[in-house]
Amino acid sequence: MITIYHNPRCGKSRECLAFLETSNKEIQVIKYLEKPLKFNELEKLINKLAIEPIALIRSKEPIWKENFKGKKLSDKEIIQSMVDYPILMERPIAVNGDKAVIARPYSRINEII
Repeated sequence: MITIYHNPRCGKSRECLAFLETSNKEIQVIKYLEKPLKFNELEKLINKLAIEPIALIRSKEPIWKENFKGKKLSDKEIIQSMVDYPILMERPIAVNGDKAVIARPYSRINEII
């Protein structure tokens, strides 16, 4: 099963979901703005992505600019910022077992299928 962390208002996220729907794979859609991830869930997701937490931040979001930009934050503080403000999390993210990608462009899903 492929899990997609999805924001329906995001065009890239909608493209990714549409691509997955044509893949004949079982899909689980998680609307992470409606059901935010807990700290440990987000930490596990970042480990699957094999990235630093800062790479998952949408640094152009006003919340980031107003509250966090220019501050020296630990990885735990960065993860907590995404727990507190899920909009800061890059999207879409596709997960298949122990593999995950930020699906921008959506064709990156092929790396985990």
